[in-house]
Amino acid sequence: MRNKVSFVVLTGSRTKQVCTSRTLLQWLAGASLIALGLVSFLLYDYVQLKHSASALRLRETEMGGLLAGQQAEIDQQRRQISEFAEEVNQLKERLLGLNAFEKKIRIMADLERRQDTGALFGVGGPVPRTLDPKAALGDERKSLVREMRSQVDQLNLAAVTQANGFQALVGHLEKQQTLIASTPTIRPIDPDAEQLVTSRFENRISPFTGMKEFHHAIDISTREGTPIYATASGVVTFAGVKGLLGRTIIIDHGHGLTTTYGHCSKLLKQAGERVSRWDTVALVGNTGSSTGPHVHYEVALHGVPVNPEKYFLN
Repeated sequence: MRNKVSFVVLTGSRTKQVCTSRTLLQWLAGASLIALGLVSFLLYDYVQLKHSASALRLRETEMGGLLAGQQAEIDQQRRQISEFAEEVNQLKERLLGLNAFEKKIRIMADLERRQDTGALFGVGGPVPRTLDPKAALGDERKSLVREMRSQVDQLNLAAVTQANGFQALVGHLEKQQTLIASTPTIRPIDPDAEQLVTSRFENRISPFTGMKEFHHAIDISTREGTPIYATASGVVTFAGVKGLLGRTIIIDHGHGLTTTYGHCSKLLKQAGERVSRWDTVALVGNTGSSTGPHVHYEVALHGVPVNPEKYFLN
């Protein structure tokens, strides 16, 4: 009986006795412990596996976000490269346009291009090819970047060449402007005023001696007191009485050009004053050796009298 174990089972008002061996109970207890340990291990492993899965999903989410960010950055870089390629093309077109404009101005100013400047992109150098901005989105991106760097260097050199060309052109035009402003291109008397050229730049019979002489000016007869205009910009070098010319004013216009206005009734400028074209410098008179109111108008180039009428534009 020592190997037997009895259990009393109560079912309502009846009792029932069950006998079993100790060995079986020991086996059942061991099996239960083993099953409990196995279940505990499986639960632990499940918890660990679930935790690992959660961490993996989190890692995947983070990697997905990182990859998405990198892809967005790559797309942005591609767009920037594409936009930069388009800007390079536009800059090249503007430089070519400016170069064509400079050539046109030089032709209008009758000024040949300097021989030392060569072509815009170098002597014999071709115009850089037009870049394809769409290549920034494809496999040609690296090649496009290299080409852009090369073209940017060429455009920088071309910009310096173009700037030098414009600087030389502006300098020439400034000299031309000064020369034009200093050239006696208008009549000393208003064209709308009553007037008559009584003597020209030619041989004539002197009204005083009756002998043949060369007249180095033109005489314009008009009413006394008519304004006499400076025919170009310059500086008054003489204002006073000058022998047979009576009251006279002389203007130095630079570039070797001077003008003389004689027989004036009144001088309105003094020596040293700067005048501009159309400034009234004196009034028509009859001073000095004169047969009537008129202005003796003389133009000299480096001290040599020249025909004033060749300069008139009005």
